[in-house]
Amino acid sequence: MVGLKPSDVPPPLGVKMMSAGAAACVADIVTFPLDTAKVRLQIQGEKKAVEGIRYRGVFGTISTMVRTEGPRSLYNGLVAGLQRQVCFASIRIGLYDNVKNFYTGGKDNPNVLIRILAGCTTGAMAVSFAQPTDVVKVRFQAQMNLSGVARRYNGTMQAYKQIFQNEGMRGLWKGTLPNITRNALVNCTELVTYDLIKEAILRHRLLSDNLPCHFVSAFGAGFVTTVIASPVDVVKTRYMNSPPGQYRSALNCAWTMMTKEGPTAFYKGFVPSFLRLGSWNVVMFVSFEQIKRAMMVSRQRIEVVN
Repeated sequence: MVGLKPSDVPPPLGVKMMSAGAAACVADIVTFPLDTAKVRLQIQGEKKAVEGIRYRGVFGTISTMVRTEGPRSLYNGLVAGLQRQVCFASIRIGLYDNVKNFYTGGKDNPNVLIRILAGCTTGAMAVSFAQPTDVVKVRFQAQMNLSGVARRYNGTMQAYKQIFQNEGMRGLWKGTLPNITRNALVNCTELVTYDLIKEAILRHRLLSDNLPCHFVSAFGAGFVTTVIASPVDVVKTRYMNSPPGQYRSALNCAWTMMTKEGPTAFYKGFVPSFLRLGSWNVVMFVSFEQIKRAMMVSRQRIEVVN
């Protein structure tokens, strides 16, 4: 054990889950303004959306928010967002290799279908635990910090309490079906595409297995994931942010969008979604590898001392 490098020792499940949760929190802090801009663009066009302010493009939305609400508005819902990543990423990313090994019986080089199945499984499991944090995060990102405009929630814990009191347990798990669909798509597309792009780059010797390779793979995975998951993501955002009674179901929300705004409504906020997923993937995967490596080094040192 002493003579092995950290990369030679398979990290235990606890290390992978803690590394994934910590790396996702780092990525969320870096990319949260893009996520908030995405939410504002996605809900634009609803009757209940903010009147008198029009968002145009990613950076136009960010600029408008800073000008009208102050820079802190870009981080509305950050506490719930970090709570979400601790619950969510630690499961969907940290458990991915273990679930993949479970489906293959421990065999190496699983095929694409096994990888997709593992990604869908951990993505769906993660949503089941983290859904209330996602509901609160989206609602905080959607509300405006303007004088004269009533705020739905004043604090994270107060939001959980108020949603439970007004809407019951169903309110906290509102939008679970579209969110499971969205995150199963995101997880399997993100992880599988990252693996495939990275393997292709290394196989054709375009780049070595280092930061530039990880950057290209993660950014490419972010683009493919955004294209596939954006329609479900828009429906999820609108449905979770909607007050009781506005939509009968997630499918009714999607149908209302199609009939009133047309098919392009499903790709509202695409650019910030792409920028956010691409940059989030880069920060997360790089941080994940470094944190995991550091934890393995510390673990080996403790074992040597003992």
